Amino acid sequence: MSAPPGAGVDDWLMQAALAAGRRNLGMTWPNPAVGALVVRESGQGPLILAHAGTAKGGRPHAEPQALADAGEAARGATLYVTLEPCSHHGRTPPCVDAIQAAGISRVVAAIEDPDIRVAGRGFAFLRSQGIEVTTGIGTEEARLAHAGHIRRVTLGRPHLMLKLAVSADGKAGLAGRRPVAITGEAARRQVHLMRATHDAVLTGIGTVLSDDPQLTCRLPGMLDRSPVRVVLDSTLRLPLASALVATHEIAPLWLIAAEDAPADRETTLTEIGVEVMRVRRRPNGGLDLHEALHLLAMRGITRLMVEAGPRVAAAFVQDGLVDEADIFTAPATLGTDAIDALHGLPLSALDAYLSETETAMHGPDRLRVLRRA
Repeated sequence: MSAPPGAGVDDWLMQAALAAGRRNLGMTWPNPAVGALVVRESGQGPLILAHAGTAKGGRPHAEPQALADAGEAARGATLYVTLEPCSHHGRTPPCVDAIQAAGISRVVAAIEDPDIRVAGRGFAFLRSQGIEVTTGIGTEEARLAHAGHIRRVTLGRPHLMLKLAVSADGKAGLAGRRPVAITGEAARRQVHLMRATHDAVLTGIGTVLSDDPQLTCRLPGMLDRSPVRVVLDSTLRLPLASALVATHEIAPLWLIAAEDAPADRETTLTEIGVEVMRVRRRPNGGLDLHEALHLLAMRGITRLMVEAGPRVAAAFVQDGLVDEADIFTAPATLGTDAIDALHGLPLSALDAYLSETETAMHGPDRLRVLRRA
């Protein structure tokens, strides 16, 4: 087995580890979706003995799964892992202990774990045991894959991706706030895939009342990949007959309300299985978005996708909380009296702290991806 032309062996194998981790992206929270490979040199090049990604629900971690699958063949082999192995005792023993016990001779890791419980201690322990450690392989890709974990442990909030569907003239709805299908089927399929790789998807009560969305992943065979659905609903107006309530057993439904929301309404909702949490109001009457994101992080959410109307989208932009914007632009226009994609803001407001990193076509619709530097 040989690396593709122009690729170093470590780089090539780290890409395989990243692919293994990405398979469960959106399903491992509160833990990161790590990928690991156990590799041994052979006469024909590197031989992958085992590969694994962090399991659904976050345990077991990728490293002990891959090591267990490799068995005795792991002794003297190399472990490729997308994030520094943990070195602290949690619900499971430290991964560094499993690496040492398996007899691994070299560890190749993409990035250090910024979690203060790890933060270089995993690498230090491995080196103290005579295990060679190489870092910095596949760094940029690993930072993207683990962006949710990084934001949660360093900033106390999830990584926030804002999804927008806009017309060629930057509009998101018809006059009178009437909804309209803007993008085509290919773009809509991509949005469902995006939901599958996020821990939660958030919208506002205005979108719920006008569109009655499910916010599930409805691609064939992927309903179980549906994220937690979160609704900003300051006064708990969510209709009990809504599609979100009807599907709360498929994927959890959480509401974020104001501190002064009616208590009897909360009781009614919690009795049918909806979780309600409360945050302060801002001086303008809106919900405190920083506190809302902190609450979601406290509950383990690391990757949050925002699919909301222009007001909610603009509020996140104004607060500087958008880490990535995925903007689908359709070729049709809606006219000057249509609703702007960001209420009170031009789309260029995103350029203040995001930069375009990639583009792609999904049918006739163009996707632009903007990310924080």
